[in-house]
Amino acid sequence: MDTESMKELAVALAIGLGALGPGIGVGLIGKGAMEAMGRNPEASGKIQTAMILAIAFAEAIAIYALVVALILKFV
Repeated sequence: MDTESMKELAVALAIGLGALGPGIGVGLIGKGAMEAMGRNPEASGKIQTAMILAIAFAEAIAIYALVVALILKFV
């Protein structure tokens, strides 16, 4: 394999593996929030606020992986 092929493989692995964890995390966050709202519907406002904040933090990690992939691709 030449250098360019290795670079493309590194980019694919960086974004692929970097998005895998946050994707699973967002699913688990949503599952937990839905279960909590099902058990206590009166607290759904507080649960939804915390859920959205947690999803934003999880997605920030995916954005870091995207930035690393772009740096690998263009530098």
